Amino acid sequence: MIPTSDTVRFVLDGAIVQACGEYHTTTVLDFLREQLHRTGTKEGCAEGDCGACMVLVGELDTDGTAVKYQSVNSCLQLLPTLHGKSLKTIESLRRADGRPHPVQQSMAEGHGTQCGFCTPGFVMSLTGLLQTVSSPTRSEINDALSGNLCRCTGYKPIVEAALKAAQAPREQLVLDDNAELELLLDIRRTSGDEVVLRSPSGKEFFAPRTVAALADYLVQYPQATILAGSTEIGLQVNKQFLQPERIVYLGEVQELRQTQDLGDFWRVGAQVSLATIKTLVSDIYPDFAEVLRRFGSPPIRSTATLAGNVANGSPIGDCMPCLLAIGATLQLRRGATTRAVPADQFYTGQKSNVLQAGEFIAAIDLPKPGTGHVFRAHKVSKRFDQDISATCCAMSYRLTDGRFSDVRLAYNGLAPAPCRAPALEALILGRTPEEVTAAELDQAIARSFTARDGLRASWAYRSLLARNLVLQFVQEASPATFEEVA
Repeated sequence: MIPTSDTVRFVLDGAIVQACGEYHTTTVLDFLREQLHRTGTKEGCAEGDCGACMVLVGELDTDGTAVKYQSVNSCLQLLPTLHGKSLKTIESLRRADGRPHPVQQSMAEGHGTQCGFCTPGFVMSLTGLLQTVSSPTRSEINDALSGNLCRCTGYKPIVEAALKAAQAPREQLVLDDNAELELLLDIRRTSGDEVVLRSPSGKEFFAPRTVAALADYLVQYPQATILAGSTEIGLQVNKQFLQPERIVYLGEVQELRQTQDLGDFWRVGAQVSLATIKTLVSDIYPDFAEVLRRFGSPPIRSTATLAGNVANGSPIGDCMPCLLAIGATLQLRRGATTRAVPADQFYTGQKSNVLQAGEFIAAIDLPKPGTGHVFRAHKVSKRFDQDISATCCAMSYRLTDGRFSDVRLAYNGLAPAPCRAPALEALILGRTPEEVTAAELDQAIARSFTARDGLRASWAYRSLLARNLVLQFVQEASPATFEEVA
């Protein structure tokens, strides 16, 4: 029997905070404001879009010798996920001598704030960036701020403040983790192998440390809610008042946080973040990396997982078209049994899939491109960064003697679940780029999908996008196109 507790223990500014008797769905944001009265952290959207709630969360590195911080949307993160971690808020940045952090100083001097509501979130995002990037470019700063919205002023003074702050001495920019390190090690030593937290209502939060313990728990409690990055569950807690009886958290299972190079493919654990995958695929699948970059802001990418995006099964999920086009395979586990399911056989309908009771996605196998393999993908949305797709199209192929072979084409937004488009694949297969016409693509799309308007786009718009994206990928494969570019 694993002992239970009602106390979440984490480190805040050199001291251990013990959060006792909180509900297992209490968000970090609500605890900060209502219990610790740290009101610098704001609630704007409660969806992870505006960045007003930004904080830094630190974890011990694999060697247990340093604390690594990343920006996190506190409105989405559940308080129990902080157990054994370090937290920094806007109030944490004041230096020992009372002076503000260089980012705060630069924001004030450079007129980077107006009403001030969003300012703490901007400061925390920039401070998070400067923990790992000593001399960020304007592009890197823009990306770091893609999850922070300001309705008062322009972004130019904020970006200029970031560039100025980066010139400060490194020791003033980097957070001192010496005090936190020993305290985090102490929490780890005294927490035991597994963590079970029970809320006042008797509801349970289980954080196993091994895949075997996770699998056993899900066999015993197949209706338990699996929590990974909390970018979806946190939204349901805030907007739909979700109160699951049991939550099982994957964040402490080190095996699920690993990426293995197995020769022809990578095996990506279920808890590997989208930020890590973006780095992994950036050289050989640059279009996939760009889709991941636009998936969400750095705080979203640093917590959201590929397996979570797949399991969620949204019809407009951005990752799945890319996985379908490259031929990914899902490793599913129930108890001690594991089975491999091709990604294109996973969904059975809208928000439905082949997972059995107590079964979960343990890993995803990402094939590496072979010789002559070409992969293209592009997402269309109303807002370029951090917005929901109208549609995302991904295509992989080879050109053999000037003709298409090994064609795989996939979409989101056109059907109840992301899917391949076999009629379009058959139309392209064996042809030269010049032989593929817009009219034939239109006919194949009409045969393949049921026309339906949606909140994000009409069917007329989506079907036109579906045709034009494929037409663009096909035309770019033409030798004539390459000659014109050259």
